[in-house]
Amino acid sequence: MPSRLTKPFQMVLGFLLAAVFLYLAFRGVNFADLWNSLRSVDYIWVSLLIPIVVISHWLRAVRWAYLLSPVKEKMSHHKLFSAVMIGFLVNNVLPRVGEIVRAFAIGRSEGISRSSAFGTVVVERIIDMLTFLSILSGVLFLYPHSLDPFVDDVEAVRPFFLAGSLFFVAIFVVLFFKAESLFGVLNLVKPLVPKRYKERYQRLVDSFLSGFSVARRHDKFAAIVGLSFLMYFFYALGLYVPIFAFEDLAGHNLDFGASVIMLTVSSIAFVLPAPGALGTYHSFLTVALVKLYGVDDITALSFSIVTHETGYILTTVIGLFYFVKDHLKVSDVALEATDGTRSNV
Repeated sequence: MPSRLTKPFQMVLGFLLAAVFLYLAFRGVNFADLWNSLRSVDYIWVSLLIPIVVISHWLRAVRWAYLLSPVKEKMSHHKLFSAVMIGFLVNNVLPRVGEIVRAFAIGRSEGISRSSAFGTVVVERIIDMLTFLSILSGVLFLYPHSLDPFVDDVEAVRPFFLAGSLFFVAIFVVLFFKAESLFGVLNLVKPLVPKRYKERYQRLVDSFLSGFSVARRHDKFAAIVGLSFLMYFFYALGLYVPIFAFEDLAGHNLDFGASVIMLTVSSIAFVLPAPGALGTYHSFLTVALVKLYGVDDITALSFSIVTHETGYILTTVIGLFYFVKDHLKVSDVALEATDGTRSNV
């Protein structure tokens, strides 16, 4: 499919996906009951999500400064936060494009290579995955009863989660201190890549290598690891705190471990190319609360709406503020959506 048609097709697919999952989430719902559930929410607890969301994204910006340090030292955390929020704004409308626009925004504001910035974004995603898998394994070791709906004898499987957590941390360390070995393996695979994809494959490897140049800065390792785990703690906290806003959730064994399970489910929803996980988040999280913890349909959907819309509106408003403040244009986003992936990857 020609490049000029690919992006519009992906956009249409994303909105269709959102529409399908919104239909699935709200199908058969008694809207009067849903409205009553939303009205009964204690929004004082919900308001705590505002600082939690902002802090989690600020931590992402600070960590990005460390990842970008080989490109430019002592970058402005405020400018990095601005680029991060602009990226989330774009992802709320155009899935997958936000990461490219984020690299473009920081490249323009800090005068650095867009390709190098994008390389660190790619690396960031790998770090996110390893951090989250490590946390998930660790939390399931500490809170094994979060698995009661799945496993008869949770104590028997606890050692596996401890081993899993240590395994993912080990991979994290290897990527930082032995990155060159990984890229050696990737280059060995290159002859197996079909000819038409070799150039793109090499650009992808180069982006990885550019981003992982931080691996040579061992003094940054501890800060990046610490910020990664702290950031995901706040992500999980963003699903734990609102539990207290719902009186009907009392007695459902929703401890902090359950919030990590919910974070896992919502992360899968965000992988699908629906704008801002619209529909996918509501459908996945509602089903998880109902099937795993016995929450009634209305309360589960109400919880999904409150947590999603709070984050969605907040990131959109802050992202839009910085979009205007940084004098970006819709045409800039359109250009990056059309050409950014090809030039960076």
